[in-house]
Amino acid sequence: MSRILSKRANELKPSATLAISAKEKELKSQGLDVVGFGAGEPDFTTPSHIRDAAKKSLDRGETFYTPVGGIVDLKKAVVSRLAQDYGLEYKPSEIVISCGAKHSLYNIFQAVVDPDDEVIVFAPYWVSYPEMVALAGGAAVIVPSSEGNRFIPEISELEKRVTEKTKAILLNSPSNPTGVVYPLEVLENIASVADKHDLIVISDEIYDKLLYDGNTFVPFASLPGMKDRTIMVNGVSKTYAMTGLRIGYLASTNSALVKAATDIQSQSTSNPNNTAQAAAVEALNGPQDEVGRMREIFQHRRDLMLRGIDEIPGLSAVKPDGAFYVFVNTSRFYGEYGIENSTDFSKYLLERHYLACVPGGPFGSEDHIRLSFATSEETILKGLGRLRKACEELA
Repeated sequence: MSRILSKRANELKPSATLAISAKEKELKSQGLDVVGFGAGEPDFTTPSHIRDAAKKSLDRGETFYTPVGGIVDLKKAVVSRLAQDYGLEYKPSEIVISCGAKHSLYNIFQAVVDPDDEVIVFAPYWVSYPEMVALAGGAAVIVPSSEGNRFIPEISELEKRVTEKTKAILLNSPSNPTGVVYPLEVLENIASVADKHDLIVISDEIYDKLLYDGNTFVPFASLPGMKDRTIMVNGVSKTYAMTGLRIGYLASTNSALVKAATDIQSQSTSNPNNTAQAAAVEALNGPQDEVGRMREIFQHRRDLMLRGIDEIPGLSAVKPDGAFYVFVNTSRFYGEYGIENSTDFSKYLLERHYLACVPGGPFGSEDHIRLSFATSEETILKGLGRLRKACEELA
C-alpha cells in the first residue's frame, strides 16, 4: 500500500473555482460575513414552468434509467432550439445528452485525444480545459492573448502552435473568464486554420444566450464548411439557471464520435438524471421570456460592477461582451505585503476583507482575478466597497 494514487491523480490540479466556492462556504458556516464574487452560476431561481415539468416527471414515476445518450424528446428539443435560434439542422441521432456541458467536454476529450496528442487552447481559458485534456493523455497547447487586444488571439500565434501532433482547437466564446465574444472575422480565421490543417474544432458555447449591448452569437458550426468539423457543446445550466440539474449536450455530424461519446458515458455515469432531462425539455421547448429578463439583469449588474472597478485606482478591466464575469487586472498591487501573484491577492481579499474571487493564474493569467456579477446588486455594491478598501490598504 505504499503507492495508492495513480500518477494521473497525483498530477491533477483541483478546480480553482470550486475550491474558492468551498472556502467561501466554510467561512460563512463559521458565521463570517463573506461577499462572494466567485460564483460560476446564475443566482436566479429556475423558472417555475421548468420546475413544474420536473415535478410532473416525478409524479409520473419517471425515475428509471433512460437511454445512455438521453431521451429522444430532449434530443428533439435540442435539435429544434438549434434550428430556431441559428438555422442549424441536426438530427436527434447527432445529439448526446450528458450530465452537464463539462461532462460532454470530458467525453469528447476521452473520445478524440490519444497520448501525446495536442489540443490548442486560447488563453485566458476555463480552468478545467487543460486538466481534462491531460486526463485523456494529451497536452493543452496555449495560444496567448493580450488585454490590449481585448484578449482576442492573433491568428499568427495560433498558426505557430499547430504541429503534427495537433488534434483539435478548443474554442470558448463568449469566454469564461473574460466575457469576450470573438468577432466573426476571428472565427473565420480560426476556421481557415482548422480547414488548412484538418483539425477538429470543439466549440464550448455554454454562454451563447448571455450576450450584451446587442452582440449576436455566431455558432462555429454555422460558418461555411465547419459543421462537419465542429463538435458543439452546450447545456441548460447558465441560460436557464439550472446548474445543479446537470444537463448538457454535444452535437456532431460525425457518427463515430457520437457513438464513442455515448459508449464512454455508458461506462461512467450511464444516463443523465431522468427528471432533470424532463426539466430540460421544458426549458428548451417552453417560453423563453425569462432568458431575456435574466440577460437584462445581468447586463445591468455588469455595468454596475464595471463602474465600480473604474473608480478604484490601480484596477482595470476589459468590458465583457457576454457571460457573467469581469476579468480584473490587479498586477499594480503585486510586490506589496508579500503579494506576488493572483493567488496571493485573492487570498488577501478573502482572509482580510472577506471577499471571495477566483485568482487568474488557473485561467492562464497571473495579472488578473475573476469577479462574477451573477449575484445581487446589493452584493455587488458591498463587494466593490470591500475591494476598494483592500486596494487602498495596498496603495
